[in-house]
Amino acid sequence: MFAKRIGIDLGTANVLVYERGRGVVLDEPAVVALTERDNTVVAVGNQARAMIGRHPGTIQVIRPMRDGVIADYLITEAMLRYFITRVVGRFNPIRPEVMICVPVGVTGVERRAVSDAAEAAGARRPAHLIPEPLAAAIGAQIPVGSARGHMIVDIGGGRIEAAVISMFGIVASESVRVAGDRFDDEIAQHIKRRHNLLIGERTAEELKMAIGAALPDERVDPMAQVRGRDQITGLPRTITVNSSEVTHAIQDQLAVIVQTVRRVLEQTPPELAADVIDRGIMLTGGGAMLRRIDQLIRHETGVPVHIADEPLTCIVEGAAGALDYIEVIERALPTEEESLIGEGG
Repeated sequence: MFAKRIGIDLGTANVLVYERGRGVVLDEPAVVALTERDNTVVAVGNQARAMIGRHPGTIQVIRPMRDGVIADYLITEAMLRYFITRVVGRFNPIRPEVMICVPVGVTGVERRAVSDAAEAAGARRPAHLIPEPLAAAIGAQIPVGSARGHMIVDIGGGRIEAAVISMFGIVASESVRVAGDRFDDEIAQHIKRRHNLLIGERTAEELKMAIGAALPDERVDPMAQVRGRDQITGLPRTITVNSSEVTHAIQDQLAVIVQTVRRVLEQTPPELAADVIDRGIMLTGGGAMLRRIDQLIRHETGVPVHIADEPLTCIVEGAAGALDYIEVIERALPTEEESLIGEGG
C-alpha cells in the first residue's frame, strides 16, 4: 500500500522515470562514467554526459544500453540503482513496484537481463516488463483495450518500433535497430566527407535538433554554424551547414523507417488495417520531433499520421499507467517459454 509505483523508460539515449502521482521525476542520459583502473562509477546521467569528448584517459564514458537492449549488465545495474535510489530515497525499506519498457523484438534472454538488473537495483520482485509500443499507446491515451486496430511508431535513440495493437495485444510488429543515434552518426560522417571536419556525437545531435528535417522545404532552408577539428590542419574550424544538407545525410535511415512502417501495414489483418486507415498512425519517441517526419510517412504510406502530444514522455507515462492493467497485459503477451520457443524456431 505504501510502495511507490514507477514506470521506467530504459532507453538507449535517455532514462526516464515516472512516479504515479508526481509525474516525470527523472529524465537523464543513459550514460555512466567509470575509472579505467578499477571500474568505479564516477558519474551517472547528466554529469557523465557532460564528460563525453572531454574526459582524460583515466576515465571512460560508457552507454550501457545499445540499440534498446543491455550491452553491459553490471553498468546497467549500477545506473538503475542510482536512478531508483534518486526517486525512492536511500533509506526507504519498501521496494517500489516497477514497470520497465523493453523493445518489442527482444529475446527472452534480453528480457530476463532487464528484469534481473531492475530487481538487483532495488525494484520489487518481479519487475514487470512491457513492450514499448504498448506503453506508448497507453501513455498517448489510446484505447488499446478495445477490439480495434491502433498503430504506434516509436522512434527512439537506438530502435524504431512499429506495432499494431488490439485488446492489449500486439498483432503485428517490427523492431529495427535504426533510429536517432544512427541519424547522428550519418550527420557526423557527412560533415567529415563533405567538409573535412571532425565533429562529436553531441555536436551532430545538436545539429539534427536545430535544423534537421525529414523532407527538404523549398520555402525556408535554415542554417547553423558547426564547430569541429579540421581533418587536414588539425586546427579548430567553424563552418555553416544548411538544413537540406542534414536532410540529405539521413535519407538512408529515413528510408529504413518508412520500409519498417510499410512492412507492419502489410502484416496487419484487413479488418485492423481498415481501423488504422481510419484512425491513423501515432508517432512517439524523440525521433517524432524531427521536422516533417509525419509528412514523409504520410506521403509514403497514404495513411494519416499524428504526433503524440508528449512524444518524449508518453512511453514512460504509459509504463506507469500499465501497472493498473498488469494482469490483462501479461495474459496478452507471450510467456517467457513462448519467447524462447520463438527464438529457437
